[in-house]
Amino acid sequence: METHGETQDDGAAGSIGDWATCSADPGYRAAVLDLLGALAYGELSAFERLAEDAKLAPDLADKAALARMASSEFQHYQRLHDRLAEVGADPQEAMRPFVEPLELFHRMTAPSDWLEGLVKAYVGDAIATDFYREVAVRLDDDTRDLVLGVMSDTGHGQFAVDKVRQAIEADPRAGGRLALWGRRLMGEALSQAQRVVAERDALSNLLVGGVQVQGFDLVEVGKMFNRITEAHTRRMAALGLAS
Repeated sequence: METHGETQDDGAAGSIGDWATCSADPGYRAAVLDLLGALAYGELSAFERLAEDAKLAPDLADKAALARMASSEFQHYQRLHDRLAEVGADPQEAMRPFVEPLELFHRMTAPSDWLEGLVKAYVGDAIATDFYREVAVRLDDDTRDLVLGVMSDTGHGQFAVDKVRQAIEADPRAGGRLALWGRRLMGEALSQAQRVVAERDALSNLLVGGVQVQGFDLVEVGKMFNRITEAHTRRMAALGLAS
């Protein structure tokens, strides 16, 4: 995962306690298992995608760079898998609800070339990072440290920015095509994220202010997605693309 364009200050919220204390609340426990399951499958999917993208790399140096990033994503996945097992959850069962929406997103946004793959990785990973940062400020200390740790920068963000900017400089016509691609990615990512939040009650309660908030608060979730959209606009500018 990437850390560019954060929508939240990691230290914006005070401690709510450790996992042992907070997980006594079954609603909170369910929300965190959902969160870790979604994040674990996202990291596993990122590993697979980067390994596939390496096949499109124009030279050996780029292929090796993506392979290193893929390895980092798998290490992140392993940490999440191990944590789920540690707290008594079945990692496969925790990930299962998030397989279909993530796979649908990837089917709908299959890149046609190397540059589209780079933009997808940069934009898609960053949207996911923003989403998890929104939740991280409401987590217990142990889970927050884990979530922020697995979102650490693999280097893919700056790698994508550099390569895309170089490509646009060499062929300015590529900018228009990639800008349209970035808009499509954002729309599909938000659609799938909203679907997941709406379908997972415990996770939606956590997003809108903690487990004390009951019910799906459309206004608060809308504000969250507005912040994510604003961060996307800044990221597209970093790529040299109009949002």
